[in-house]
Amino acid sequence: MIRLLVADDEAMIRAGVLAILGTDPGIEVVAEAADGRQAVRLAAEHRPDVALLDIRMPVLDGLAAIPELRAASPDTAVVLLTTFGEDEYIGRALAEGAAGFLLKSGDPRELIAGVRAVAGGAAFLSPKVAHRVITELGGERMNRGVTARERIKVLTERERDVLALVGAGLSNAEIARELHLVEGTVKGYVSAVLDRLDVRNRVQAAILAYEAGLVTH
Repeated sequence: MIRLLVADDEAMIRAGVLAILGTDPGIEVVAEAADGRQAVRLAAEHRPDVALLDIRMPVLDGLAAIPELRAASPDTAVVLLTTFGEDEYIGRALAEGAAGFLLKSGDPRELIAGVRAVAGGAAFLSPKVAHRVITELGGERMNRGVTARERIKVLTERERDVLALVGAGLSNAEIARELHLVEGTVKGYVSAVLDRLDVRNRVQAAILAYEAGLVTH
C-alpha cells in the first residue's frame, strides 16, 4: 500500500485529486494539508511514502516546503502539482530534491502513474514538463552533451546501463527485471551512480542520461 499526503490550498482541486487517487486500491491518502507548513507537520507525523504538493500555497509554498518536508521525513518522495505556466520553477525544484512533476491539466491516469512510479523509486515527469526540462531548461545542448559524456566516464559499464534505465523512467524493480538483478543490488547501483555523478536525485540523473545520449526515446 502506498501512503500518500496531498497538499493543496484549493479544496475543490484537492477533492478532485482525492477522487482520482481513490480509484486505485493500492493508494491510501493518510493526510491532507491546505498549506505547506501543515504539509511539513503532517509528513513528520505520518511519514508518507509520497507527498503531492501544489506549488502555490499560502504560509509556505510547495517549493519552499520541499527541503523542510524532506528533513522532517527523509524517506518521503516529493511530487509537485503544477499548472503549465509554472514550469519555470522546475530548475529550483530539481535542486531542492523533487522526484516528480505532474500537471493539473494532465491526464488523470498520469496522477496515479506518477505516484506509483515515485513510490517505486523512479522519477516521473508529466510528458509536457519533461519536454520543457529536456529542451529548454537544458540550454546549450551540444556543450552540455559533451560535458555529460565526460561526467559519465567515471561509471562502470553496469552503472551506465542502470543510468540509462533511470533516464528511461524505470523503477528499481523494473531495472532489476531488465538487467536480471535483484532489486537490492539495483538500489546499490543507483546510489553509487548518484554519488559518482554528484547529483541529488533520480530526476537530475535522468536529465544527465538524456544529455549524454544514453536515452534515445
